[in-house]
Amino acid sequence: SPAGMVLSVLVVLLLSVLYEAVKMGKAVLLRRALLALPRSLSHEALTEPQEGEHSDPAQGSPSLMAFLLSFPRWFWFHVGQTLFHVLQVVLGYTVMLAVMSYNAWIFLGAIAGSTLGYFL
Repeated sequence: SPAGMVLSVLVVLLLSVLYEAVKMGKAVLLRRALLALPRSLSHEALTEPQEGEHSDPAQGSPSLMAFLLSFPRWFWFHVGQTLFHVLQVVLGYTVMLAVMSYNAWIFLGAIAGSTLGYFL
């Protein structure tokens, strides 16, 4: 039906816009992760807590939150990048699957969404 086709084209267009947004978000997160890396890339600088954080290895931390906060900041940026990458791959394959239906309107919706997403 024509209404179903219009809805399908709009969904593919929005998925393409979201794909471009995730791609840009991943680039921003990469820049922040690189800024969070210590100047010295020695093993000690990457594993020791940041300045100002006082952690005593003799004291056990009972909470999971204290354990999670003990990781360096760059590690959490890397986790975020990984999640963004998974989302980008899923969206990319979903748009590709829609385009592989060999429908010209779906293809044009994907192209228009990618263009609009990059422009925004």
